[in-house]
Amino acid sequence: MTKTTLAAALAAALLFSLPASAPVEASDTAPAAADLQANPFLQAEWATPFGAVPFDRIRPEHFVPAFDAGMAAHLREIDAIAKNPAAPDFANTIVAMERAGRDLDRVGAVFFNMTSANSSDAIRAIQTQMAPRIAAHQNAILLNPALFARVEAVHANRANAGLDAEQIRLVERHHLQFQRAGAALTEAQRERVAAIGERMASLSSSFQQNLMKDTDEWALFLDEAQMAGVPAPLKAAAAAEAKMRGQEGKFAITLQRPSVEPFLTFAEDRALREQAWRAWTLRGDNNDGEDNKGLIAEIVALRAERAQIMGYDSHAEFTLDDTMAKTPEAALELMRRVWEPALARAKEERADMQALITREGGDYALQGWDWRYYAEQVRKERFDISQDEIRPYFQLEQFIAAQFYLAKRLFGLEFTERKDLPVYHPSVRVWEVKDAAGQHVGLFYGDYFARQGKSGGAWMSSYRAQEKFDGAVTPHIVNVMNIPAAPEGEIATISLDDAITLFHEMGHGLHGLMSDVNYPSLAGTAVSRDFVEFPAQILEHYVLTPHFLNKFATHKTTGASMPVELQQRLIASRQFNQGFATVEFLSSGFVDMDFHALTAEQAKGIDVAAFEAQALERIGAIPEIPMRHRSPHFAHIFAGGYSAGYYSYLWSEVLDSDGFDAFSETGDLFNPEVAARLKQYVFSAGNLRDPMAAYVAFRGREPVVEPLLRNRGFLADGDKRGTAAEGDNEG
Repeated sequence: MTKTTLAAALAAALLFSLPASAPVEASDTAPAAADLQANPFLQAEWATPFGAVPFDRIRPEHFVPAFDAGMAAHLREIDAIAKNPAAPDFANTIVAMERAGRDLDRVGAVFFNMTSANSSDAIRAIQTQMAPRIAAHQNAILLNPALFARVEAVHANRANAGLDAEQIRLVERHHLQFQRAGAALTEAQRERVAAIGERMASLSSSFQQNLMKDTDEWALFLDEAQMAGVPAPLKAAAAAEAKMRGQEGKFAITLQRPSVEPFLTFAEDRALREQAWRAWTLRGDNNDGEDNKGLIAEIVALRAERAQIMGYDSHAEFTLDDTMAKTPEAALELMRRVWEPALARAKEERADMQALITREGGDYALQGWDWRYYAEQVRKERFDISQDEIRPYFQLEQFIAAQFYLAKRLFGLEFTERKDLPVYHPSVRVWEVKDAAGQHVGLFYGDYFARQGKSGGAWMSSYRAQEKFDGAVTPHIVNVMNIPAAPEGEIATISLDDAITLFHEMGHGLHGLMSDVNYPSLAGTAVSRDFVEFPAQILEHYVLTPHFLNKFATHKTTGASMPVELQQRLIASRQFNQGFATVEFLSSGFVDMDFHALTAEQAKGIDVAAFEAQALERIGAIPEIPMRHRSPHFAHIFAGGYSAGYYSYLWSEVLDSDGFDAFSETGDLFNPEVAARLKQYVFSAGNLRDPMAAYVAFRGREPVVEPLLRNRGFLADGDKRGTAAEGDNEG
């Protein structure tokens, strides 16, 4: 996916973006001296450069004792704040909460990254054990009446307390967080909300584990003849995968997107394409022990019940109340505006491919497993270009260098690889980041290759957030992708989509690395879901510029730059198949919103498969284009933080398309004045201000939707309608 970014791992790690806490049993006793020495998490400091995570010393058995100790310590800190006899003020309540829970944050950041990036049976067992306990720990804090009373008192007096703008923002965010957790409810309501939270944590954990198992366990083992049409680099990766799975001499197609999508694009054997496509679209939906439909039904019902308790008609209304969109209708209005031209374009694309099938003598109707294959044939015919022709020019190493180059040109950052820092897998790499003055900014981890035990997709997360209210703490950021590894001794190449995703995740990474706020709760990517994708997506625009293609698209064998005429063909084709791409995305967005627009009564006992089918029928979706993420494997919304929020990628695309025009209009894609505003108000600003105010400070006005429609090829000639969706507060 070109825009999966934060996905499952970050969503899990975000448990720790709240001041979390839950009762623990018999954990108040001090660990034995031997345990302190053996368990890195029970040591006050890490004796590694920059305090980097000592992955080489961490074992699965360290996590539960570390969670126990961290939660116990956090509860003691919170208890001291809640029972402080002094009158509540900013320092003894809000700042004290910012300091609390450091040990828990540290173990949580490492563990929840491992559940997605480097899982195992041991990690999954711990995740199952800890998910409800951590949810209960959060509830013990966020539903603590005495603590909330102090937060409420500070909030009520914030305008008269001599606080600066950042401090006021921090007070308001803490107060809102407690309110949205249910702190102002009755005791009975708080108890029910707490129980719902703990149950949903277990359900989401099970959903993620089922999906990972379903993805990891399936493989299609093929021989040479069955791989006809598949390009050599992808065949080599499939051969390496088969060897790793004990089938040397075969080729293995897996359900990781970088494996199955190219197979569907190039494989000539239609029956095999159908087999792979069905397995891919049925992840989590096979009526077996890893089926997710029952989990979804319960999650949806619990979310709707919680929203009702909180005073909202639906989970969607509750969730969007704290976003740029503000209301489900505003998000839906934008999606509808883009859906109509996208669906019309998709039907044109379908007709073009059906015509090609007929010309070639086919006597069958185009199906879902045919779309990518025939789209590639039409692309070749129309633009004289194929992904196979492009791929040799997209070397992974070159485009890693390209993203660092972009960070330097826009923001003055330097990335220097460090071989002396421990990592959690041999393929993970680490860079030290410095600013233009040579000052240390943070650490950047890159985990690029697909493997078993790793969730699909791509995302950014952090091992340590930036802060400076108690002294400077620099961030440690990780970007995770799922690129098929090249056989040993060969150069790894990537698809155009991979290159765009690489830049996207670097945008999230820079959002975390360049954070320059005082308090960790406001740092980096701790912004609303429909704003967080903006700094990631704006960087995507650079990939297909002549500047980057000339400089970084070099042939893996000859080293020659991509010929100008090939660049021109590639750029000319960038709007190709946008009907398909937009329809598959928006289908997921509409289904997400429909699930979460249900009232508590409507959500009881839903049939997930029937509900999904009815939602797609209502919008007129065509069967040849399934949802990008069908419900049983829609980790963004059922195991991540995007419930009622998948629309946010499109909302942010309004911002990034309009925002990139701020550079284009100057004639300089690295314009220093525009870059400085982008850094000041977006990349380094965290959650210092309302996201619309941040965008306006950068752009000088609210965004308009036309650049998005233009970039996707949906803006008709002469269509000059000037604003984004009416009433959507812009997005």
